[in-house]
Amino acid sequence: MNFFTNKKTLLFLILGSFFVTNALIAEFIGVKLFSLEESLGITPFDMKIFGQSGLSFNLTAGVLLWPVVFIITDIINEYFGRRGVRLLSFLAAGLIAYAFFAVTLSIRLPGADFWILRDTADGQINMDHAYNAIFGQGAWIIIGSLIAFLLGQFLDAFVFYKVKKITGDKHIWLRATGSTVISQFIDSFVVLLIAFYLGPAHWAFGLVLAIGLVNYMFKLSAAIILTPVIYLLHYLIDSYLGTELALKMKLAAMGEKEN
Repeated sequence: MNFFTNKKTLLFLILGSFFVTNALIAEFIGVKLFSLEESLGITPFDMKIFGQSGLSFNLTAGVLLWPVVFIITDIINEYFGRRGVRLLSFLAAGLIAYAFFAVTLSIRLPGADFWILRDTADGQINMDHAYNAIFGQGAWIIIGSLIAFLLGQFLDAFVFYKVKKITGDKHIWLRATGSTVISQFIDSFVVLLIAFYLGPAHWAFGLVLAIGLVNYMFKLSAAIILTPVIYLLHYLIDSYLGTELALKMKLAAMGEKEN
């Protein structure tokens, strides 16, 4: 069958492209911190968690895309099984590492004289310093992020599979949201523990737990809010594949029937 008319192959290519792209972009935009409350036009919260006061929803921009990554993970798990999730997870992690390697090389390049100093409305800035500050994430952050990503993905796929074994093709919301809730919990804390507790930053353990919990609260809320998207994607994909092929792929993904 022609590659471009094979619906199963094209679906995997499309889902995989969105998965890898979102994961890669999330890593790089994650360097920016923003206030969720101010973005919504409300007064920032003043929470006290684990002895840490003055906490609000100051999040990395990367959290805007990670819920999308985990939604796509569940869709891939539904139609291609855990093998599909593992393949794309390792591919994404490898490409993220490659991207950071390429960025590190670019940072070491001397900036052109005419490019370094740039006049802006706020005054003159050093473009080379700005570039290095934005893209020059520390090795501990990169390592922690990659480990947290892989652990989160594998745990998401495992929980999704176990829940579907029990519920069958019903209760999509339960396996999708349940797997995301558990995997995001691990993801939220692992990256902070490695990057800022075990790494040279040496944050207090209470601070790590507090910030991790704040991040997790947002991710949990996003997973619940985006649940209808799971149903919409299922409907669109089933319509594209057709009832027979969609059922065949779902059964194969659970190891109940060979393609």
